[in-house]
Amino acid sequence: MTLFLEWLESMSLSPETVDADGCVRFIISRSDNGSLGRTLAKDIAALRSFFRYMMLERIRLDNPADMLESPTREKRLPRVLSPEQVDCFLNAIPSNSSYGIRDRALFELIYSCGLRVSEAVSLSLSDIYFSEKTLLVHGKGNKERMVPFGTEAERCLAEYLDKARGALLGNRISKALFINNRGTRLSRKGIWKRFQEIEILSGVTGKVHTLRHSFATHLLAGGADLRSVQDLLGHSDVSTTQVYTHVEDDALQMYHTDIFDNYRAEDEM
Repeated sequence: MTLFLEWLESMSLSPETVDADGCVRFIISRSDNGSLGRTLAKDIAALRSFFRYMMLERIRLDNPADMLESPTREKRLPRVLSPEQVDCFLNAIPSNSSYGIRDRALFELIYSCGLRVSEAVSLSLSDIYFSEKTLLVHGKGNKERMVPFGTEAERCLAEYLDKARGALLGNRISKALFINNRGTRLSRKGIWKRFQEIEILSGVTGKVHTLRHSFATHLLAGGADLRSVQDLLGHSDVSTTQVYTHVEDDALQMYHTDIFDNYRAEDEM
């Protein structure tokens, strides 16, 4: 409440006597200084609590902030990468070590299947069906879904299983698909750490979840229907998936659809 009290002092007003109009002028001043809907809504909630406290203490008989309407909070669209940026990120992964081969397979699969980090972590060898080029994904709420993966993901997975996984595993036994340097299941923290290191190498910034956002948005931009993308992502409500249509309109309008149609098409089948 420091900002509000300072504003009251600058306007020669006091918290004991300020009315609803004064509260409105304070919120307008916050907006003029660059505060957006989410911040303004918090300011209004704080004002209501402040004056409610004053009423409990019998300092005031009314709550002038009750007259304020909370603004609609601005919708934050998920950040996505262009297909070119995805390729730049994946191609920056060094392929001259078991760790690099593993990381290429890991992040290729996350993008190709639109996986959450937790879903990538929980993958086991038995979840891969090479003959059908599909993956059994264990999603939120113990829900399972079958997701197809593309030719490049298939190649990277096969290379990882043939050349790298055994070297990382040593003489240990594990059902986990992705193994760390101790021969145990790669953790979420380990995946986040590797992503940050590859960010530096590639110059492409984002988060692991950005690959999932990009997968969904690229599919919609390429003509996939909303229900199909919902099933691939494992969303229980189509409204959750629908946000990606806004991303396509807002963030991908710079991309030409014909470029995308021919770019990494195999990974979207």
